Amino acid sequence: MASLLTIGEVSERSGVAPSALRFYESRGLISSVRTTGNQRRFRRDVLRRVAIIQAANQVGLSLQEIGGCLAVLPVGRMARAADWVEVAERLRPLVDRRLADIEELRRELGGASPGGGVAQR
Repeated sequence: MASLLTIGEVSERSGVAPSALRFYESRGLISSVRTTGNQRRFRRDVLRRVAIIQAANQVGLSLQEIGGCLAVLPVGRMARAADWVEVAERLRPLVDRRLADIEELRRELGGASPGGGVAQR
């Protein structure tokens, strides 16, 4: 288990609170193994998963959407480059949709009514 990371190590390296990591695990976005003392241990590739979760969530993707993209990653072995490419291919259209939504909002804000609000449709 020496190559595995504790929740504290994952938290420190990723900048994500342990409580958020436990939440992600409860949602099936990341996984851990337990020691005989019932402590979580994570494979190193969890750091990439957490980075993707954080980045995708920051652009507005839901955890459900993110989980659907991460579901292609293998269970029981480290993900390979081709696995991450597949995750990226699944994320890209979702991110593109979010960007289009943001652009539409930007256009609407550019045509905001004199009272300061967005014009009613």
